[in-house]
Amino acid sequence: MSENRPIFLVGCPRSGTTLLSVMMHAHPRIAMPPETRFLIPAYRNRLQYGDLAQPENRRRLAEDLILDPGRFHELQLDKAEMVEKIVAAPPTLGSALGTIWREYARSRGKARWGEKRPAYWRDMGMILRLFPEAQIVHLVRDGRACVASLKRVHWWTSGPVSAMSSWTLADAELRRLGRRLPAGRYHRLRYEDLLSEPRAELGRLCAFLGEEFDEAMLDHGGAADDIVKSYKTWHEKARGDLDPKRIEAWRRELTADEIGLFEAVAQRAMRRNGYEPSGIGRAPSAADRAGYYRSAAHKVAVIYKERATDALERRRHPQELADRG
Repeated sequence: MSENRPIFLVGCPRSGTTLLSVMMHAHPRIAMPPETRFLIPAYRNRLQYGDLAQPENRRRLAEDLILDPGRFHELQLDKAEMVEKIVAAPPTLGSALGTIWREYARSRGKARWGEKRPAYWRDMGMILRLFPEAQIVHLVRDGRACVASLKRVHWWTSGPVSAMSSWTLADAELRRLGRRLPAGRYHRLRYEDLLSEPRAELGRLCAFLGEEFDEAMLDHGGAADDIVKSYKTWHEKARGDLDPKRIEAWRRELTADEIGLFEAVAQRAMRRNGYEPSGIGRAPSAADRAGYYRSAAHKVAVIYKERATDALERRRHPQELADRG
C-alpha cells in the first residue's frame, strides 16, 4: 500500500523543507523531485480541457503540463514520451499529474514519489482531492527564523510583516488539517529537532511513512546535487553539513521591533510548537499590531474567496479528479 501513497512535504516558506526533501530523496525508495509549479495552475485551469475521457483532451492537458514553464525540464524526463504516458493514463487530472511524478521516481530507481512545495499549505483541500491517500509531512520552524530567512531571499518581496502572517496562518491551517486526517496521514516535525537529532527525527518520519530508516538519509550531498540546482543559491545550506548553530541566527538578523511584534502576535502559536518568547524584542505599537492583522486578514480573505470559487466550480462542473495510479 505504501508504494502507492504520494508524500507531500509542506510548511511555511523557509522552514527547511528543501533540506528535508533532500534527506528524503537520499532514501533508496523515495524520490523527491525538484520543486515543480504545475499542479496548482493545472487544477485551476482544468475545465478548459473538457472531458478527459476523450484522448484528445488528455493530449492537450499533457502538452500543456510538459510545456509549462514551471521547471518540468528540471525533472530530466523525455517530453514526447511523457505526453504519451499521460494520454495512456486514467482520465483524471490527478492521474495525469501522478504519472509525471511516478515516472520521475522510476527514473531514479525509486518506488515512491513525493512533492515539496511550501505554498501548498494554502491548498491542501485541492491536494487531497487529487491524491486522496496522500501522506502529509508538515515541517515547522521557529517563525522568527522563517521571517529572518525570508528577509534575506530576493524572491520574497512582501516584507517581514507578511512573512509573519504567513507563518501563523500556515501553522494554523496545517494543524487544522492534521486534526481532520485519520491516523497515518499527517506527521509534524520541527526543523530544530531535525538539525539537533537527525537520526531520531528521520527514524520517526520513516516509521510514519511505513519505510525503513536508511543511513543514506544522513549523507545527503549526492541527493542535493540531483534535485537542488546550482542557481538556487538560497538553498545552499541544503548541501552542507547540518549546523545547529544557525537555529538562533534570527537574534542577529531581526530588529528589536520585528522580534517584539512577532512574539506579541504569534505567542500562542509559538508555544504550541515549543518556542518561547525571547524577551529581547521591543513592545509593538498599536499601529504595528494593526499592520500585522491587516496582512493576515487580507491573506485569509484571498484564501477563502479562492476556496468559495472552487467549491462553486466543482458543483457546477463535477468531474472525477483523483489519481488512479
